[in-house]
Amino acid sequence: MAIELFVFPPSPRAFKVLAVANHLALPYVTHLVDLGKGAQRGPDFVALNPNMRMPALRDGDYVLWESNAILQYLALRCPDSGLLPLDERRRLDVTRWQFWDLAHWDAAGAIYMFENVVKPMFRKSEPDPAALERGAEGFHRSAKVLDAQLAGRRWITGDALTVADFSIGALLNHTAAARLPVEEYPAIRRWYAGLAALPAWQRTLGETAPL
Repeated sequence: MAIELFVFPPSPRAFKVLAVANHLALPYVTHLVDLGKGAQRGPDFVALNPNMRMPALRDGDYVLWESNAILQYLALRCPDSGLLPLDERRRLDVTRWQFWDLAHWDAAGAIYMFENVVKPMFRKSEPDPAALERGAEGFHRSAKVLDAQLAGRRWITGDALTVADFSIGALLNHTAAARLPVEEYPAIRRWYAGLAALPAWQRTLGETAPL
C-alpha cells in the first residue's frame, strides 16, 4: 500500500517531504490540502492533524505529522540510504540540525515567506517593514551559523546527504519570491546548488510549482 501524503505542494514544508519520498523512490499518493481555501481546517484533515497544519502522512492506520518527523519516518523505510544514519551520534547530529531548522531557520524564513509571498498573493496586502526587520535579524543570525557549518563540507553534517539537508534546503527554493538575503553567504549558495542538482529535487520542483 502506498504512503499517503497530505500536502500543499508550493510550501517548503511539503516540498521537503515530497523530495525525500522521490529521492528514496517510495510509492506515495498525494492529497492536496489547499491552504488558500482553508482545507486545513476541514473536519477530515483536523482528524489527521488537530494542529491544522500540513504536511501529514498516513501509512495504513499510522498517522504522523510535523514535516521533519515525516522525513525521519520515510528515511527509516530505507535505512541503507544513509539519509538518517544508524550510528547513534551521527543520527543525533542530523536530528540536532532538524531541531535547529524548526527553532531558528524555518522561523526566520517563515516571516519572509508570509510577508513577501503569502500576503501579496492571498491577502492582497503589502509586507510589514517591521516584521521584515525582525525576520532579517533572525535570518542573518541563523545564516551565519549555517554558512560556517557548511564551509569545507559538502552537506550539512559532512560528506553524506541526510534528511537535515532536505529539511533546511527546501526554504531556498523560494529565495527570489521571498527575497531571502543569501547573497553574502557563499557556502549556503554552493550547498543549495548541489541540492537543486539532485534528480529527486529537480523532479519535485517540476511537480510542485513554487509560489
